Amino acid sequence: MTAVDPSSPEGPETPGAGDTVGVVGTGTMGQGIAQVALVAGHTVRLYDAAPGMAEAAAEAIAARLARLVDKGRMSAADRESALARLRPAAELAEFADAVLVVEAVREDLAVKQELFGALEEVVAPDCLLATNTSSLSVTAIGGALRQPGRFVGLHFFNPAPLLPLVEVVSGFATDVTSATRAYELARAWGKTPVACADTPGFIVNRIARPFYAEAFAVYEGQGADPATIDAVLRESGGFRMGAFELTDLIGQDVNESVTRSVWHSFFHDVKFTPSLAQQRLVESGRLGRKTGQGWYGYGEDAEQPEPHTAEPADPPAHLVVEGDLGPAAGLLGLIKAAGIPVREEEEDHGTRLVLPGGGQLALADGQTSVEFRDVVYFDLAFDYRSATRIALSASQDTSPRTVAEAVGLFQALGKKVSLLGDVPGMIVARTVARLIDLAHDAVAKGVATEEDIDTAMRLGVNYPAGPFAWSRTLGRTWAHSLLDDLHMRDTSGRYAPSLALYRHAYASENRESAP
Repeated sequence: MTAVDPSSPEGPETPGAGDTVGVVGTGTMGQGIAQVALVAGHTVRLYDAAPGMAEAAAEAIAARLARLVDKGRMSAADRESALARLRPAAELAEFADAVLVVEAVREDLAVKQELFGALEEVVAPDCLLATNTSSLSVTAIGGALRQPGRFVGLHFFNPAPLLPLVEVVSGFATDVTSATRAYELARAWGKTPVACADTPGFIVNRIARPFYAEAFAVYEGQGADPATIDAVLRESGGFRMGAFELTDLIGQDVNESVTRSVWHSFFHDVKFTPSLAQQRLVESGRLGRKTGQGWYGYGEDAEQPEPHTAEPADPPAHLVVEGDLGPAAGLLGLIKAAGIPVREEEEDHGTRLVLPGGGQLALADGQTSVEFRDVVYFDLAFDYRSATRIALSASQDTSPRTVAEAVGLFQALGKKVSLLGDVPGMIVARTVARLIDLAHDAVAKGVATEEDIDTAMRLGVNYPAGPFAWSRTLGRTWAHSLLDDLHMRDTSGRYAPSLALYRHAYASENRESAP
């Protein structure tokens, strides 16, 4: 990983206000990046190979700035000053005085390599060259350059003017000074930069894959419908959106393409395998909001499906809590506050509650309900106090009384309850465990630091917590234990804990057992 050293950059200074920034490609991302540079005080030149597109993009940016003025977020004088610095370019030769050129053209390696080869003939030797690619290798794009050391990835998130995160990606040949200049530039533009190595998906698109993959796997396994899975991720997991509604917003074709690109780049690693159900959705042309139909319908008359919510049930008369509730410890206070008598027993049975009928209620741990007599699993919640929905999992062998008592318990705590099929690891728990696993693996392989990964996942995809913050809250061995249980039941390797996560959990056990 090429380091970023903001404390003592060497070589050319970081581009400042007034310097010329070139943007090639005038689609949504190109316009957004140009707007960010413009508002930061730069002269911005826009170029697009298609005639008239640069002029149209300049008009679109002007219209967006006018809306900012209308909303009181920008003064009219600042808008006029910005527009005076915005110049469509007829040819790449107009970038001769640029201190930075950012490319945002289509995701085609040959096209990008050809473009940067042409730019290298025009710009000054100290001009930074950057790609906004989200799926291609920064190393490969810059590999054809005579000076690959000045080439870097600047991956903005859409919409670029609003979202704060920028991934500063160092290719194999990127100089530390170039990465540092790009990092400082992003920070000067009011963004939150994170440094990462050139790895498939960088930080966010690499580590976020389980958020989509596990939701789709539960659906494909007939564990629950999309509306229920989304509701559980939002109302129990604390995620801003569920996987199905989010991919409808992103575009099924776009999301599936990124997943497939990461999978191919990791030589078909089973941990990144695309979803067959999503592939079928793309093949049918149901791409989400932009086509009016994806997992959900978006026409005027489209009915939005409701998540499965259990009918009211009576709360249990009492409970026995055996052992330490671990990540679900917050439930104990809620149960007592609801007026349900609780007897606590200090037995090492993990997270388990015994219901009046003799059935058991346990936090999802990667095992299935069918393996044990009369057990209901409940899913992980980001915060059990604020969670408004809890998912339960039971098998055909779980007694109706146990299911009813489990449903009634959580309803007594003010939660809606969604009953799933026999889904090992449930929804939130297995998703979070896999996020934690990929994050540890990324750090161990030099992709990024723990701090930058947590920052990227919070700001890039609005997770309620970063994977390492989650890991600290849940306990060092929690994710490894759950994934190990899942791996015993699915030996494909999809859930096999990484060596990094194993070391993390094992080191913790050694420290705890040391005298």
